[in-house]
Amino acid sequence: MFDFDKWQEIFHTISKNKLRTLLTGFSVAWGIFILIILLGTGTGLRNGVQYAFRDDATNSIWIRKGQTSIPHDGMQPGRRIQFDNQDYEQLAQELSGSHHITGRYYIRGATQVTYNNEFGAYDIRSVHPDHLHLENTIITQGRFVNKADLTQFRKVAIIGELVAQEMLKVPDPIGLYININNIPFKIVGVFKDAGGEGEMRQIYLPITTAQKVFGGGNLVDNLMFTTGDADMEEATKMADRAHQTLANRHNFSVEDERAVFINNRNEDFQRFNEMITGINIFIWVIGIMTIIAGIIGISNIMLVVVQERTHEIGLRKALGATPASIVGLILLESVFITAVAGYIGLVLGVLVLETVAPLIPASDFFHNPEVNLQIAITATIILVVAGALAGLVPAMRAAGIQPVDALRDE
Repeated sequence: MFDFDKWQEIFHTISKNKLRTLLTGFSVAWGIFILIILLGTGTGLRNGVQYAFRDDATNSIWIRKGQTSIPHDGMQPGRRIQFDNQDYEQLAQELSGSHHITGRYYIRGATQVTYNNEFGAYDIRSVHPDHLHLENTIITQGRFVNKADLTQFRKVAIIGELVAQEMLKVPDPIGLYININNIPFKIVGVFKDAGGEGEMRQIYLPITTAQKVFGGGNLVDNLMFTTGDADMEEATKMADRAHQTLANRHNFSVEDERAVFINNRNEDFQRFNEMITGINIFIWVIGIMTIIAGIIGISNIMLVVVQERTHEIGLRKALGATPASIVGLILLESVFITAVAGYIGLVLGVLVLETVAPLIPASDFFHNPEVNLQIAITATIILVVAGALAGLVPAMRAAGIQPVDALRDE
């Protein structure tokens, strides 16, 4: 039942000590506010990492050709390594299973893409069918490169949505022909990509067709594959095995790290996640310490309140007030101040994040700072419970006051 007299007394006590109550409430509100801002910042950093990896499969390994830097088997350093179709086939055989593997071949020299009277300079990527899984490419119309395209050397192209909008300017470009260096290619697919506008200005061709049409022979520029559900240790072993295979094929030392460059995205992603986890732990420690400082302030003010009201509490007990009622009164005041201040800090923190988030451009380091409301509300509830505990010691001290001592103190 609502006890109007008790609440009236609490508000009367607060009104008598406005500045003290305001400063104490501010410390609690500030603690929650800082925690919310810090949690939002931590989420922004984590989103930034995910944004940085949005374009490529995080469970992937990318291999680029390099130049030998160590003498090996009678050969001097400085040899340039050149991948070919046999490298792709051997790695594909060794990685048989749930893994996806692809190569890339880039057309040498400048390329010009034309359609009727429209023309443009777009990046051309010649790939295998599994490339779809390495770049997180999303087909919106038609299809991607398939095996038949490779075996039959089909002149087909899969274009980005921006290529379709800028050059073809039709809602359904499937079946139309574009010319790449004056060679016609039939459009069989349109895609979008989480990597942004730059990725959607790409054109994909079957790698075997590009090698044959544009004089690439059996050359491959890059090799990349996914590691499936492999953990970090297994993924590292797969990268080492791929390095060993290429070292054997191209006769360079397995210790030579510059002959081929292997980028294990698994390691990169894990390293960034570990860094963000460490930052989040630091954020929680700082936020909790800030809140504890506010709770200590609540406890101190309630001790002062009890000391100032010693005579009043003694009179209450002399008139029959029970220790439980005294404890309840002190605890209620403590919880009220903590709850109101905590709620204000929570609302202000969320409002600041909601206001600032749209103004911050997405980047590979920071993106969309936000806070999990469930976590924020839970933190506020814990704060209220802590406020009750903070008032418990003063409340117990008040309950232990003897009427005779209180009146003598007066």
